[in-house]
Amino acid sequence: MLSSLGTKLALKKLGLPSNALDFSSSSSSDDKDTTHDDNKSRGAASSSWLSVRSLPLTAQPWLSPPPAAVPLGRVPRVGDVAPRDPDGRLQLGGGRRVLVVFLRCVGCAFAQKTFLALRTLANRHAGLVTCVAVSHASPAATAKWLDLLGGAWNVRVLVDEHRALYAAWGLGVAGLWHVLHPAAQAQAWREKGWLADRVAEAIQRRGGVQSQSQSQSPSRSARQQQQKPAREAGVDVGGGGGGGGGGERNNKRWNPAARGGERQPKRDKGAEYEDEDEDEQDGPSTVMGNKWQESGAFAVDGRGTVIWGGKTLRADDLMDLDEGARLLLM
Repeated sequence: MLSSLGTKLALKKLGLPSNALDFSSSSSSDDKDTTHDDNKSRGAASSSWLSVRSLPLTAQPWLSPPPAAVPLGRVPRVGDVAPRDPDGRLQLGGGRRVLVVFLRCVGCAFAQKTFLALRTLANRHAGLVTCVAVSHASPAATAKWLDLLGGAWNVRVLVDEHRALYAAWGLGVAGLWHVLHPAAQAQAWREKGWLADRVAEAIQRRGGVQSQSQSQSPSRSARQQQQKPAREAGVDVGGGGGGGGGGERNNKRWNPAARGGERQPKRDKGAEYEDEDEDEQDGPSTVMGNKWQESGAFAVDGRGTVIWGGKTLRADDLMDLDEGARLLLM
């Protein structure tokens, strides 16, 4: 009807175009825009649902971890000078006899056995041997795990989320046989100390994973808020004020490309990894640590020389920490 000759003449007299009352093209355009927006939103939702970060928190440690913050070094041998911590948190030499253990991911039954053995030695030789445990899980996950184990007691716990210390001591990503060796798997089935589910539940209940799974990196204040329970539990998370040697020292980070290994001033510790976090947003979450990270233990005498230790041969390899302590006390 609207396209009839009479209608066109009437519209022409009124100074209106002949298709002024034809809404079909506008409706078609709106429908196309609506369809495009719907497809776009569905695509974004599908992409989010299919992302690695959408997997359960307990599944994340099984995925390939992001690269460590520094190049992988060589495992120190007996007689070698122990690798230096550029942040000054792991203090060696100066008359200190140190037994340092690099743990597997939190919730691991083998990590639990190792830590409990270290804690026993720390209590037995308090004042004689400094016992240090290094965790590569998040501060919140490490603190919750320690809480489930009854606390750190005399063990000093360092958080090395970006695995810089691990790499400096030659502990990198393990091979398939290291983790899935039949003997290791058989022993894993016999163990009862698997606490990953309880740690993950506590972290998710607090919302501690939110900042790591969202598209934006947390601010410095948000990071400090997340690290508060860990600091209260005695976990050294770095950034100064955590018992790691002072804020000024920790506000500098080692640049491996610098000549002679000199420290290069960087931005404050709470924000120094934000760019790296943005690059790793599509990768697995590191909140709980990673199953493929190698572990190990070392005894370092008062001169800063390694006198015992190495990396574990398999995931279920429990190193003889008593032997390391005995050599330190000789």
